[in-house]
Amino acid sequence: MKLKNEQQQSWLSLAFVWAGAMISVPGLIIGGTLVAGMPLWEALLTGFIGYGIIVILMILQGIQSSDLQEPSVKVASQVFGIQGSQKIISIILAIACLGWFGLQANVSGGAFTNFLKIYGIDLPVSLSSLIWGIIMLISALYGIKILKILNYFAVPVLVLVCLYGLVASLRNNGWAAVSQYTPQTAGSFMSGLSMTVGSFALGAVIAGDYSQYVSSRKDVVKAATLGILPTGLLMIGVGAVLTIASNTADITEVFMNLGFPVLGIIALILATWTTNAVNAFSGGLALINVFDIPKEKEKVAVGAAGAIGTLLAVVGILNYFTPIMSVLSAMVPPVAGVMIAAYWLINKGDRTKWQPTPGVNKLGVFSWLIGAAVGAFR
Repeated sequence: MKLKNEQQQSWLSLAFVWAGAMISVPGLIIGGTLVAGMPLWEALLTGFIGYGIIVILMILQGIQSSDLQEPSVKVASQVFGIQGSQKIISIILAIACLGWFGLQANVSGGAFTNFLKIYGIDLPVSLSSLIWGIIMLISALYGIKILKILNYFAVPVLVLVCLYGLVASLRNNGWAAVSQYTPQTAGSFMSGLSMTVGSFALGAVIAGDYSQYVSSRKDVVKAATLGILPTGLLMIGVGAVLTIASNTADITEVFMNLGFPVLGIIALILATWTTNAVNAFSGGLALINVFDIPKEKEKVAVGAAGAIGTLLAVVGILNYFTPIMSVLSAMVPPVAGVMIAAYWLINKGDRTKWQPTPGVNKLGVFSWLIGAAVGAFR
């Protein structure tokens, strides 16, 4: 299968999509959480290694889709079987994407409500989440083209805003606090590494949804490496330094304390928007596979995915963040593990050996269940 000219994307446009997905509120929180239990240099090293692992997984997953020019859920139909991919794996990935969409829209809604309170406007969080969920959904309806345009604009703005927040927090006694910082508690390297990898494990699994639009393996490698590592380390570093210097990893709070609340809310909304466009698009692709929806109806599926995610935001899915993430962190990463083992170890990376398996491939599903069980009880 050959990509149509209007579908094909450059490695740079894909790198911007990944960068936009990485620049997020959870990334800042991870930086703050890591530095609470280890020195700054160790937090940065942990982030570098963790995101390095993610890059490797994304490359191994993304090349499969680039080779076959199919999204992740379609590529999974060999190792899990056509029915296994449709009824098990696609449902799990859809739930994960929709859950993340709801969480991010809920974060945006809550932050926007707090922002409006400064000016005496009382907007319910549920209504604010609904508004921002719809806005984020509309951009996702137009697929990779709009994601590319959105990220070409948003990523440079977000980088500049984060750097400005970083510099501003270091003024006065901030630099002294960072240079003399010693964590009050001792966190383990392995737990920090696990948290870092888990934070973007879903991105590694669905990497093929976007890598299917680039035509060569080297483009997949360049996009993942340059899209993930620099922005991932930036988020870890900014989150860690803000926590040390300002006692918070919340960049909106930092800007509010500096007297620039508008900059803070712009940063947060753009960060969640670029990430959520990815969640809605991949959630839609998963729903297409679950219900065997024709490719021409892609916008309908993406719309349904975003609508469900928005509904989750309205009902306050953020209140259930910890249990949801615990379940997803156990169930999602093994999907990539099984797919990578099948394509690279069994098929030796040879695209001609890939064929969809009728029904359910019990060996693949059983292997995934073992991985999920190990993740759940570790």
